[in-house]
Amino acid sequence: MIVKLLSQTQYAKIRKRLLKLYGTQADGLIERFFMMIGRYGVGLDVPVPKKSKWNESDVVLITYANTIRNDIKSETPLIALRRFCEANLKGATPIIHLLPFYPWSSDDGFSVIDYREVDSESGTWRDVEQLGQSFELMFDYVMNHCSAESAWFKDYVLGIQPARHYFLEMDPDTDLSQVVRPRTSPLLTPTATREGDSHIWTTFSADQVDMNWQNPDVLFEFLDILFLYISKGSRILRLDAVAFLWKELGTTCIHHENTHEIVRLFRDVVEAVAPDLLILTETNVPHDENISYFGRGNEAHMVYNFSLPPLLLHGLLRGDTTYLYAWAKDLSPPPKGCTYFNFTASHDGVGVRPLQGLVPDSELDFLVEQTQSKGGEVSFRSLDDGSQKPYELNITYVSALSEPGDDALTVERVLCSQALAFSFRGMPAVYIHTLLGTPNWQAGFEETGRNRTLNRRHYHESEINEILADPDSIQTKIMNRLVRLLRRRSTHSAFHPDGAMIVHDLGSELFGFTRISPDEQEVIICIFNFTAKKQSIKNPGNTPLLKSVKQFYDIVSGKTLGSGRSGLVLDPYQALWLVPRS
Repeated sequence: MIVKLLSQTQYAKIRKRLLKLYGTQADGLIERFFMMIGRYGVGLDVPVPKKSKWNESDVVLITYANTIRNDIKSETPLIALRRFCEANLKGATPIIHLLPFYPWSSDDGFSVIDYREVDSESGTWRDVEQLGQSFELMFDYVMNHCSAESAWFKDYVLGIQPARHYFLEMDPDTDLSQVVRPRTSPLLTPTATREGDSHIWTTFSADQVDMNWQNPDVLFEFLDILFLYISKGSRILRLDAVAFLWKELGTTCIHHENTHEIVRLFRDVVEAVAPDLLILTETNVPHDENISYFGRGNEAHMVYNFSLPPLLLHGLLRGDTTYLYAWAKDLSPPPKGCTYFNFTASHDGVGVRPLQGLVPDSELDFLVEQTQSKGGEVSFRSLDDGSQKPYELNITYVSALSEPGDDALTVERVLCSQALAFSFRGMPAVYIHTLLGTPNWQAGFEETGRNRTLNRRHYHESEINEILADPDSIQTKIMNRLVRLLRRRSTHSAFHPDGAMIVHDLGSELFGFTRISPDEQEVIICIFNFTAKKQSIKNPGNTPLLKSVKQFYDIVSGKTLGSGRSGLVLDPYQALWLVPRS
């Protein structure tokens, strides 16, 4: 009876994936998968997918569960977050990405102790589900590693099955020189176990122990967690650090074909039991490597557009769109049923590995210098030759774009950056500290000594409400204008993730593109001034679709502008979203 819940095509796909990954064990594993259907109530009914996976109203707010902490001791941070979002962000960010809210031991949540529980200092599953009644939810799925304090790892140390084989042991004399390193910390961590000393694979830190995905028991642990997250209301699942999953000696241990096969397997499982769930891969690597996780339209539904944040930041700080334009004009449309996940900053700051091959080293040096001059820090990774190279700028996007002594210019530059990301083809996301206009959290950094803390500030509810009650504060100005912009955006079908985007050559100081709705009934021309001076442009509507434009309505300002044929003037860092009117 359970088997009938899968079509023959779904059965064949999942069995094919298991066969490729686990060989002769596949038939036993497919039966084991059938036994899972119905777990947490998932998959009992034959699911009917929605007609469209997304639309122009979809915008994601990225936040920690405890970013806004309550002033009432009896209330949890998740309750305070829900109250803040309901009061301020309705109609602006209908989806909330809760960064890891599970019990954790380090890396602000990304070293997970227990994937099936909510960290008690953030709240409860009931709090998560109540937030999900007002907003759709996105969960993190930390697949590559777990905490050294987890029950799984403790069982490994004690030799208790099945977790005894959940992790990767390695002889420290093994040649691992080909392994791509995202950090400067040791790849192997010595560990004392009941059976003697061992060395465990730890890609990111000694407290983040890599899972052994060659063991199908690990797969089924995470399938169970997947079903749980579906039952708790996750609409989007973010596959954290997924590029490193499958390790094989003699390879780089990044983007392994079996890693892609695991992503394809999860896509097939999701389509069988929860076809409205979207899979998002987090692979902070050069662009061509990153978009490989679209597969042939059969892997991730979305990939982070990782090259956009540093290219956009570079262009606005240089006042030069050369590199951004060169990348954007050749940006391939995603496969059918897939889209880009556009953002400018996240909890990790701004990754610069995706600039590889897009800008010369001298321009990367420029970004590093700008970051450090504005109170930010820079994190490095190790190369094969033992040298180090920047991989991440640890700074809030607002501080990175700040113009010392000129708050008005800072506001306009921040607004320009977000307006561009919001209108770029794909689904937009905004980090809460960009939305709130948060500067670097220097006090937090001094307390923890961790670079990323600069961009992970915690507010008390009364504190942020007081800041935003001041109409003259830079944070209030940034948030109010961004929220207004997002609400206006949500009513325009040209911003549908599937809508076409045509990039225009407007010179090195302007950037522009046209968005066209999937039904071709709405056209919006987006133009951005990347400089601190006024810029003139003639006939921005000079495309085959727009030969007789008499007037434009600017969505950003809410004003009607004169004929594009007579030219337009953009103020410093001004963003225009122009709807042509005949």
